[in-house]
Amino acid sequence: MKNVFGTVILCLFLTGCSGSLPDTSASSPSGNLVLSFFLSDGQMGYFLKSDGQTMIDSSSLSIVLRDQPLLGSNMKIQNVEKRAVDEVWEMPWGEQRVVHNQYQSLKIWLTETAEQNRKIALAFKIYDDGIGFRYEIPEQNGVTEWIIEEENTEFQLVDDPMTWWIPGDWDSYEHLYNTTRFSAIDAVSKRNHPNLASTYIPFNAVNTPITMKSDKGYYLSFHEANLTDYAGMTLLIDNEKLKMTSGLVGSDRTGYKAKVRLPFNTPWRTIQVAKTAGELIESNLIVNLNEPSVIEDISWFKPMKYLGVWWEMHLGKSTWDMESSQNINKDPEAETERRFHGATTENVKAYIDFASKNNIGGVLVEGWNTGWGRWIGFEDREGVFDFVTPYADYDIEEIVKYSQERGVEIIMHHETSAAPRTYDQQKDTAYALMQSLGINSVKTGYVGKVIPKGEYHHGQWMVNHYHGVLETAAKYEVAINAHEPIKGTGKRRTYPNAIAREGLRGQEFNAWSIEKGNPPEHLTIIPFTRMLAGPIDFTPGIFNIKMTPYRDGTGQQINTTLAHQLALYVVVYSPIQMAADLYEHYEGQPAFQFIQDVGVDWEQSRVLAGEIGKYLVIARQERETLNWFIGGVTNEQGKRVSIALNFLEEGTTYDGVIYKDGESAHWNDNPTNIDIETTPFKKGEAVEIEMAPGGGFAISLLKK
Repeated sequence: MKNVFGTVILCLFLTGCSGSLPDTSASSPSGNLVLSFFLSDGQMGYFLKSDGQTMIDSSSLSIVLRDQPLLGSNMKIQNVEKRAVDEVWEMPWGEQRVVHNQYQSLKIWLTETAEQNRKIALAFKIYDDGIGFRYEIPEQNGVTEWIIEEENTEFQLVDDPMTWWIPGDWDSYEHLYNTTRFSAIDAVSKRNHPNLASTYIPFNAVNTPITMKSDKGYYLSFHEANLTDYAGMTLLIDNEKLKMTSGLVGSDRTGYKAKVRLPFNTPWRTIQVAKTAGELIESNLIVNLNEPSVIEDISWFKPMKYLGVWWEMHLGKSTWDMESSQNINKDPEAETERRFHGATTENVKAYIDFASKNNIGGVLVEGWNTGWGRWIGFEDREGVFDFVTPYADYDIEEIVKYSQERGVEIIMHHETSAAPRTYDQQKDTAYALMQSLGINSVKTGYVGKVIPKGEYHHGQWMVNHYHGVLETAAKYEVAINAHEPIKGTGKRRTYPNAIAREGLRGQEFNAWSIEKGNPPEHLTIIPFTRMLAGPIDFTPGIFNIKMTPYRDGTGQQINTTLAHQLALYVVVYSPIQMAADLYEHYEGQPAFQFIQDVGVDWEQSRVLAGEIGKYLVIARQERETLNWFIGGVTNEQGKRVSIALNFLEEGTTYDGVIYKDGESAHWNDNPTNIDIETTPFKKGEAVEIEMAPGGGFAISLLKK
């Protein structure tokens, strides 16, 4: 498809070759990507090519302002700036230690020819693996504030690619990914989902990242970087024209999308371009488009594996609140009375003991603080939770002392119940308590509809709340693992205390989803979509696949094999990885050795093979030890893979342990069938592995 708008612009640029127009094109360092900015009758636009092929056809750019004409038409170019940047920086923790940040920048300064005479700049950064661009708005003749009604940033596709997408939802990313042609995207019918905080919006839009594969074989993924003081971006779908247009998350309370103080820069709009699916995962485009760290010393946060008083509540073995367990002996026939309060001093100590004996660095404790008995189902949840007062059966000071004596960190939990004003009032006090106890990380939660009514999880007001939490937490040396979050946009570079977030259908859906959990293909899509936004707290490692006796007769289970669960410690990246099952299910299990051995902080990462929605194999080298770990997962079809160990160190022998699906393994019929083999490996050798339907494998390669 070639739209008329694009044809007009091509002619315009040919005219510009004579020198009548400035050069407003720039290429990536290797020259494979070429970005071109243009004006057509004063209307701003751009297009993108890769190796001579059009990736994004002519697409217009503009901003809709309250009580002002459209900004982006009637423009003329005032100045064009270009520069090349080639630098490296180190991740304090991450998928790799050293990051190469090399790009060509292009900035076009424009002024209106109309009487408003407003000014704007379009800034582009062109990398070999994609581009980022944003609107930069200076002060306007003494005007210091604008209200943005909408941002009309277009992405005009050139064909009808296969697309992996979730519905545009202003409150939740917890939807299953759909696999369709772009022209078949129907987010309206897919959006009606019984999540705790899903939002129905009556137009065809998707959340980002959204990933595509063209019939010509290249891959594209669309997202945003450095989302600060602005509304999150969904993408409006035009199925017929094969076009996406930015659709900012709004506010029913204020009636606008964003209010900005000038000068102001919008988030970067990003397009990743790759020749293989694995190159999308290896890209550093999103983090590179963020500013360097503002935290001088992050050494107080250590990547770790952790256990938690968490899964048992999802199974119904225990409760978050103490109130419902008060009458445990009154009616032994009642299901609710068979449960006990999970966050007791005695129960948490048992988790600490197991963690201490098994190389697990931390223990998460949910349900420790007062308020849990009166928040679900209440319209007004302001002031419900107290983030410094424990339940009577949980001695927090004793627990901290007990854990420190055993070399285990306690991970705090703050469920805000989506009442952020209550959290804002208490967060300094809560973080000060954590600092006084030597607790350095907290899992935050925002379950439910946002209070005040009319605000949404992904709107500007909540974007600013999430940002304020990061800033305040950094002052107290506290790291944030956010659940029900705003999406990751690479801010972990600037605020490395933003260690992980949920923002997807996690493991807990397998415990109680009416749709019977996540299908086997789920984790073969997530790394190519959601994981491109940043680290994920997915909570892998369930060994009791059928969840007996808690889900007997329900048909609910973990829809993978045991080997697949092990592989997730490598395939799904996070600097914190939970051994999510009840600790008693790990006792006496040889496969648990992989969880004990596997790293969480990496020197380098390599995608060895993969295809979206089908299978994926990733190898990661642990920092300090330089041991290698490999994980592979597949969908319902199964997959045989051959892995060449060319990345190993020359002249070194590694003690290899392979955890793979057994001969009769199957995600539903025989999920716990696993074979464990021990064999030495050297550089250049290869290993072939058969992954069962819904299966996977994990390999540890430990240097001798």
